[in-house]
Amino acid sequence: MALGTLFALAAGLMWGLIFVGPLLLPEYPAALQSVGRYLAFGLIALPLAWFDRGALRQLGRADWLVALKLAAIGNLIYYLCVASAIQRAGGPLPTVIIGTLPVTIAVTANLSDSQRDTKLPWLRLAPALMLIIIGMAFVNNVEIAALRSDAGADLTRYAQGALIAFGAVACWTWYPLRNAAWLREHPGRSPRAWATAQGVATLPLAVIGYVLLWGGLRLSGNDFAMPAGPRPFVFIGIMAAIGLFASWLGTLCWNEASRRLSTTVAGQLIVFETLAGLTYSFIQRHKIPEFQVVIGIALLIAGVILALRAKPKTSSAV
Repeated sequence: MALGTLFALAAGLMWGLIFVGPLLLPEYPAALQSVGRYLAFGLIALPLAWFDRGALRQLGRADWLVALKLAAIGNLIYYLCVASAIQRAGGPLPTVIIGTLPVTIAVTANLSDSQRDTKLPWLRLAPALMLIIIGMAFVNNVEIAALRSDAGADLTRYAQGALIAFGAVACWTWYPLRNAAWLREHPGRSPRAWATAQGVATLPLAVIGYVLLWGGLRLSGNDFAMPAGPRPFVFIGIMAAIGLFASWLGTLCWNEASRRLSTTVAGQLIVFETLAGLTYSFIQRHKIPEFQVVIGIALLIAGVILALRAKPKTSSAV
């Protein structure tokens, strides 16, 4: 339990980096940041695949299909939503919306028909959900107040960012449940090799996405400087850092956590990603968060702790 929690903490600290990339590259399209990050992840995974070649040979066609689905939904589409939401609504609100993942995962795990996992009692989960919703409202109130004080702010664009962030929540509610299910169905397989397999599966998707994006920009008459934009060295450096730490190493740590913790408990610990993302966002802004934001974050943490303290019900089939 303790080791699994430490692995989840490490994954959260590295995943928090994904909320900073779009803020450091505001002039880059979200789609380019998504395919760029996972192109880097795939290229990093290739030499690592050589070391795990024995374990990768054990994967069958069905396993590679699962890796491909995880790569498409949990990687490319998820980060496209994250980058788009942050570019439209700033860092804090999308980060807090994505911070609802601990509860959405717990709710989905409760609703699933899987007999392999423990479930949280609904009466204990409801107060946790309410605390997190109230915490989101506090953060949202501060961000909207800042927008209203800015004559050039676009509330419609802000609302679009919030909606897209919920799309990211949907992607990553599905991802850890499916990923954990595969790991538990294959207890003898290496979590490191499975992280590498997802990177290898991501590479062709990222290459295809890159080519389609480049062609689409040209056909639409967009003069964006492809292939690496107006700041190529900054773009490549950030994509490489996120690809290594947030993608491969973060996935490896999460796989290790998923092996040691139930899906419901591991889902709550995704809050580490939210806290890291908020911290990095405010550091990037060079400001201390407002009091209401601090209250909102505290409510978010309290909601997750309350859910963690709920005694899970174990299926009779376990």
